[in-house]
Amino acid sequence: MIQANGVVICLGYILGLLFTAVPFGGVWVLILGIVGAVFLRRRRITQKTKAAPSNWQTNPKPIIWIVAGLIGLFASLYFQWRLPQPGKNDISQFVPPGNNNNQEQLVIVRGEVASTPRLTRSQRGQFWLQVKALDEVKKESNSAGMSKGATGKLYVTVPLLQATGLSPGEQVAVTGVLYKPKAASNPGSFDFQKFLRQEGAFAGLIGKQINILEEEDKWGWWKIGERIVRSQVRGLGIPEGPLVSAMVLGSKAVDLPYEIRDLFVQAGLAHALAASGFQTSLILGVVLGLTRRTRRVTQFILGSFALILFLSLTGFQPAVLRAVIMGFAALIALVLRRKVVQLGSLMLAATLLLLFNPLWIWDLGFQLSFLATLGLIVTVSPLTQRLNWLPPAIASLIAVPLAATIWTLPVQLYTFGVVPTYSILLNIISTPLISIISIGGIISAIPALILPDAGGVLAAVLHYPTDWLIKLVEFFSNLPGNSVAVGTISIWQLLAIYALIISVWLMRWWQQRWWFASVIAVALVLIPVWHSASSLFKITVLAADTEPVLVIQNQGRVTLINSGDEGTGRYTILPFLQQQGVNQIDWAIASNFQSDDSNGWLEVLQRLPIKVFYDYSATPDNILASQAIQKELPKSKGIYQPLSLGQTVNTGSAVVQLINDQLPVLIMQIQNQSWLLVGNLKPDELRQVLKNKALPQPQVLWCATESLKDLVLALQPQIAIAPNADLDPKIFSELSQSQTKLFFTGRDGAIQWTPKGEFEAFIQASENRASVL
Repeated sequence: MIQANGVVICLGYILGLLFTAVPFGGVWVLILGIVGAVFLRRRRITQKTKAAPSNWQTNPKPIIWIVAGLIGLFASLYFQWRLPQPGKNDISQFVPPGNNNNQEQLVIVRGEVASTPRLTRSQRGQFWLQVKALDEVKKESNSAGMSKGATGKLYVTVPLLQATGLSPGEQVAVTGVLYKPKAASNPGSFDFQKFLRQEGAFAGLIGKQINILEEEDKWGWWKIGERIVRSQVRGLGIPEGPLVSAMVLGSKAVDLPYEIRDLFVQAGLAHALAASGFQTSLILGVVLGLTRRTRRVTQFILGSFALILFLSLTGFQPAVLRAVIMGFAALIALVLRRKVVQLGSLMLAATLLLLFNPLWIWDLGFQLSFLATLGLIVTVSPLTQRLNWLPPAIASLIAVPLAATIWTLPVQLYTFGVVPTYSILLNIISTPLISIISIGGIISAIPALILPDAGGVLAAVLHYPTDWLIKLVEFFSNLPGNSVAVGTISIWQLLAIYALIISVWLMRWWQQRWWFASVIAVALVLIPVWHSASSLFKITVLAADTEPVLVIQNQGRVTLINSGDEGTGRYTILPFLQQQGVNQIDWAIASNFQSDDSNGWLEVLQRLPIKVFYDYSATPDNILASQAIQKELPKSKGIYQPLSLGQTVNTGSAVVQLINDQLPVLIMQIQNQSWLLVGNLKPDELRQVLKNKALPQPQVLWCATESLKDLVLALQPQIAIAPNADLDPKIFSELSQSQTKLFFTGRDGAIQWTPKGEFEAFIQASENRASVL
């Protein structure tokens, strides 16, 4: 009963943190606690009357539910109190106001390196800097001005060579440009501002040069980790070496090549790269096995030492902390000769971690680790019983990944909107390889601490298993339909699905009808997807830098106009289409709004098939890009169709025509609404075009910010969209007197239009939804 009370109280604390997503969330948890207490009191009275004491004597008393509600209320208040806020002298306070982009005011930031530098996707070195002082660089002499006291944590990126050899604890001065991070400006894109805030940082620095002020050879756990990684890379090479290190220490402690990381994520095997419960169980199992003939106290001491060493090497990640706390619970139970209640142990571990840092409740790694472990505790056994017609080893091999998937898939759908189709099958097949590599990696890491060459020799034995694992993941990643985008589900769908899962776990009626619950859960996901695909008509102007990128969704058919550069393709278009549940682009239209041959079409083609590709941009300047696209299209049975100036494209929902390939100018007719996209004109070109009245009068205009004033005043569209809002206040004042409604994708984020609604800015809509919640 004491354990049941503890689980209820821990659950109250965790729910209190989760309910911080809604207004007065703590109050709601308190109300839930009171309702639960009233319900249980009536039930106890009924059971006492019927002389059935077995349940009412073991279940938590009603007062415990009220206490849990009060603790939930406390948790919500505690969360708000622990939210990071920039201090008076935080480095973010010195970012020039009114500019969230790259301000060319150079500064010198002095401080201590707080993390081991890592490689970013843009091939720059990244590390955290604990700030101590700030100097502004005088432009005339390029020298440092008066030093100011500054504090806080700073996200720093520098050229890769500048970061090479840098280590935590060193005192450095970084010359660069301060900036404030941006929130997500497109649906589905990465929220950099939120990421930094969760890390307790509010500004970033694009570093150009690093000067080391004090080169101290400080000892740190990172040195031991680096020794292990170097030893395994020496024995296995790349990418096998970093992959083995990542499977032992976690991907956050290793510079794993991004193509390998993406491969595992796409195949649904990302958990193999995250140090967590699997590695902790292996380490503890090996230590207890080797010391089984010793006293229990000796086993406890050696097991504790192994857990602390593993935790220190992996960098105190939330998922590892959770696993280590549960490992300690198992060791204590061993000494006390008591059986561990795994559910209680998990709840206690989660509560302790969330008391230490309540912000981890919204850490995706923590959420997935907690849910996967919960699934293993409560769902593996029932699944194994239903698979009792199979040999026990095979039944267990199927039940473990299936249980973890059941509990983690709803969160994955809420966050990413993608189902990795072959994930369970791949997990079943790859589990023996992952076990061999993880155990071998741990064993080779031990001699690497003393003799790196010896560790490398041992690690070399893992070459074939690691190579087979990579080939296996590549094979599944290249299978047709390896991942299916269904679109991100809403919070209410998420809660309903978890209510069904919990009902099947706890209630006998639902346990006997688990298949019915499964059908309802699948319907909760697929019916909204089907309804949206059959009825949705929406135009989205994505927030890209200099090129108009439009996505037209019409009853399940998708048209993409332009792709921006490679970064736009990877970080803007693909996440948006994934969030919308798009698995195929029916029509793609490339116009020539960019003067260089950099484009995001290849990035898009590597992930999504395009059925028909219309190319207005096949000019001698970008012939290589066009050839690469033509080579890639047949892999997905796509058709390449070059177009000449003035030729019309009809996609059913839109009629598109390029009327000028030099400026360029693209016109579109979409549901009785005319759109005009105008490239970046030089002042004399703009005057000539307007003088000749060469542009039609549209209802919606997209143009470069520099041309906005002249085009709006001349064409008087109902809606005008420009990339950024860097306009003179006088121009703003003039434009505000016109009848045209202005949007700036750099300020407002993506702009969306549906036939039933007005034009809507993504950032404003997100803020409105947040205020409603």
